[in-house]
Amino acid sequence: MAQPGASGEIEFDGKKAYRIPFDVTETVFDGRGGIKLSGRLVLSKGNERVPIVVLVHGAEHESARDSYALQRLLPAENVGVFVYDKRGTGASKGKYTQDFDTLADDAVAAMREAKRIAGERCARIGYQGGSQGGWVAPLAATRAPVDFVIVSFGLAVSIIDEDQEEVALEMRLKGHGQEEISKALEVASAAEAVFESNFTKDFERLDAVRTKYRNEPWYKDVHGNYTHFILPYTPVEAREKFKDSLPGTPFRYDPMPTLRAVKAPQLWILGEDDLEAPSAETSRRIRTLIAEGKQISLALFPHAEHGMTEYEVASNGERVSTRYAPSYFTMMRDFARNGQLSGIYGSSVVVKAKVNPPPAVE
Repeated sequence: MAQPGASGEIEFDGKKAYRIPFDVTETVFDGRGGIKLSGRLVLSKGNERVPIVVLVHGAEHESARDSYALQRLLPAENVGVFVYDKRGTGASKGKYTQDFDTLADDAVAAMREAKRIAGERCARIGYQGGSQGGWVAPLAATRAPVDFVIVSFGLAVSIIDEDQEEVALEMRLKGHGQEEISKALEVASAAEAVFESNFTKDFERLDAVRTKYRNEPWYKDVHGNYTHFILPYTPVEAREKFKDSLPGTPFRYDPMPTLRAVKAPQLWILGEDDLEAPSAETSRRIRTLIAEGKQISLALFPHAEHGMTEYEVASNGERVSTRYAPSYFTMMRDFARNGQLSGIYGSSVVVKAKVNPPPAVE
């Protein structure tokens, strides 16, 4: 497969395609504390009013402006996108952080900048947050009015709970019973305490459970979202390697009060087979909010994992991504347009909100 050249031409399997031209505006705006953030507004050509999606980044350190495909996929469907490098990444200034409070303020600033640049072309505006962005986008929506919030492969539990759920799920998939899972969660709790302290304490507790269980046959299968990072290391090695690796992370943040406070319609899109952000408890919680009458719709894609990709299992047991779940992008497009879902979206199981969305925010 050839890479796109300066002309925007690409060839795949002997067939040529050409990049769709868009109206693109580069900008620099002030995030929280006056930190300069680099953003980009991408709109379809013309003067038509369109919905605009502000992309709220996950935990990655890479430039969203360089790597987020939605900045072209959605404008191709006449849905505008504002993409920006979060602080400490890409062309943006400041220090990288995982503090949701700070990142939510930055997202609000990005939304306002997108509206300013788009002017009369902005018909509606809202957020799309993937993974860690699923904690940040709803929080931002409580701080300034928007028309919608889309969360992709996000979580309605805390970061501590995320690690616990991932440990339990992975152990179960490897054939371990509840007794072994409970012991693995004991190891994870000790590791989580070390992370939460920013590697300043609780190593004695971690060392105790490692000594207790490290020779057990199931121990090698303890993984989790971040527990596995420090299991091989001594306290001195772990401090040197990982201290300040998760700056500002609010490990105990409970997203449920925020989700209840959001006034804009929300769409939660989850993968049933997600290992990095296990969806079972989050799905249950979102269904509870829907039953309470909140303006939330839930879509669960079977056989989809983190990133909303489907997969095959290789001979070594590793998952190999094959494609995005069919209709995943269509679903986001439709929700951005009017805050509702209509029709069938691939193999997803959809639970719709019980109330109609409010009119667009002016």
